[in-house]
Amino acid sequence: MSKVCSICGKGPMSGNKVSHSNIKTRRSWGANVQKVDIVVNGKVKNAYVCTRCLRTMKKQDA
Repeated sequence: MSKVCSICGKGPMSGNKVSHSNIKTRRSWGANVQKVDIVVNGKVKNAYVCTRCLRTMKKQDA
């Protein structure tokens, strides 16, 4: 599964994992993307959308 949002382009982020002894090692976080049906140019399309965009789309529908 692609971990990139098809609307905003949010993808994997990186940072440090910090242990109890304060040793830093690199790690990455995947964006929280869900497979949903969205309407693009009047047609329904399956796409991976991050949850932040889902919340924004829900506001616009109301």
